Amino acid sequence: MKKMFAIAALLVASSVTSVNAFAADTMVKLPIADALAANNAQQRLGDTVKFYFGSQKTPKIASVIATDKTSQRTNGFNKSTDTACQWVFLSAMLALQKRANELGADAVVNIVSNFKDQEFSSVTEYECADGAIMAGVALKADFVKLAK
Repeated sequence: MKKMFAIAALLVASSVTSVNAFAADTMVKLPIADALAANNAQQRLGDTVKFYFGSQKTPKIASVIATDKTSQRTNGFNKSTDTACQWVFLSAMLALQKRANELGADAVVNIVSNFKDQEFSSVTEYECADGAIMAGVALKADFVKLAK
């Protein structure tokens, strides 16, 4: 009985190790415009909070309220990289929007990809961790009040 238990434990341990090997993330850079055009993103985000990526020019800023980050994951199993990454990008943007509303900010500026605290700044692209099972997008940004 002890021998069967030991063999079963070994099998479980080896299967967990092999799942982790297949779950390794591949970092991909994808167009922000495509992600904002998918999944009704523009409608879902609305226009009450403005978003500015990387060094994108912004209107005059009256005050910086806070800097914060979000890290979102979604099921990537049996989905294309674009589909999974666009979906999780929208989740991350909705999280930024929610945080902006909580803080009373009317814009989110300097949005950069921030996966595992490695920043990637671009006006046109975001970074997505694409794995066999999960896809992830991490964003960091400043929450501000724009001058009237």
